[in-house]
Amino acid sequence: MQLSERVRSVRPSGVRKIFDMARKVKDPIDLSIGEPDFDIPEPIKEEGISWIRAGFNKYTPSGGIPELRETLLHHLRKDKGIKCHDVIITPGVTGGLLLALMVTLNPLDEVIIPDPYFVLYEYQIMLLGARPVFVDTYPDFTIKEERLRAAITDRTKAILINSPNNPTGMVLSKEESEMIAKVAREKNILLFSDDIYDRFMYDGEDKRVYLGSLYENTLTFGGFSKTWGMTGWRLGYVAGPAEIIQCMVTMQQYVFSSVNSFAQKAAIKALQYDTKDLIDNYRKKRDLIYEGIKDKYNVIKPKGAYFIFPEVPGGDGDRFVEKALKKKLFIIPGSVFSYKKTNVRISFAASEENIIKGIEILRKLA
Repeated sequence: MQLSERVRSVRPSGVRKIFDMARKVKDPIDLSIGEPDFDIPEPIKEEGISWIRAGFNKYTPSGGIPELRETLLHHLRKDKGIKCHDVIITPGVTGGLLLALMVTLNPLDEVIIPDPYFVLYEYQIMLLGARPVFVDTYPDFTIKEERLRAAITDRTKAILINSPNNPTGMVLSKEESEMIAKVAREKNILLFSDDIYDRFMYDGEDKRVYLGSLYENTLTFGGFSKTWGMTGWRLGYVAGPAEIIQCMVTMQQYVFSSVNSFAQKAAIKALQYDTKDLIDNYRKKRDLIYEGIKDKYNVIKPKGAYFIFPEVPGGDGDRFVEKALKKKLFIIPGSVFSYKKTNVRISFAASEENIIKGIEILRKLA
């Protein structure tokens, strides 16, 4: 079989090995999952169902239906202060990021990524013949200006930021955001801001500063998977400069064609649905797991998303995960998200009962 050099450069996700091991465990306590444990709210489901029944089931425009694009532009500008001139609807943030990279990167270009990072960033960049450049954020998972500047070369095309962050749960401070925007403007570098967890904020959410509000050459990525539990409906968006967005619309014609029809109609309803109670519930879960392990582990309290990223005793997260599985606890090694393997990612997008069980096991393992 003749395989491309492109695919030969991609190793299987480290998560797959852990999932294979977990399948052999009967009734595991699953604190691994990267999606909300709540279902899509009923009014949003009913909106989608009504459009299916109304026959809105065919192809849609490649950039997304006009009414959703217009609603999103108004929302991003008015409610978040983001400087954007156009928006495209994409099959999740994953699809939006691929399109954005396709229209902005040339072979050997470089994209700076703070480490730890969401695993697909690295491979989407590599698949396009470009190079990911990692900036170490350990031990406190904040971005230091001197490290960021040291990573920039003549090949640097973009800086890719995820805040709130998967896997650490950290959120950019106002000072970090302003520093990143300043460096990007000074060097004429694009910013990619993955804001998929932006509603999952637990401390000072009213003081949140979006990178897209600070720097006009920012592509803002968002979606409906996390906030409204619409993971299987695969719906995201990218907002930013009109020239880039229009190129992405053209590219989408040849890559994904178009996006889920009824989900786009339901997304308009979702933007009107208040998720405060859902987020408040996750704040309680965050507090529960942090208070439950902080005296046994070196751990930073997450400020957003629904992950916590403790350092494990002995500094070998891979081995720690295997030991945890023997106790029926399913978590993810930090090496999946980082060039270091000292930590593990624990999701608190789970029932309170399972979180308490997980805490008991984690305390024993420590």
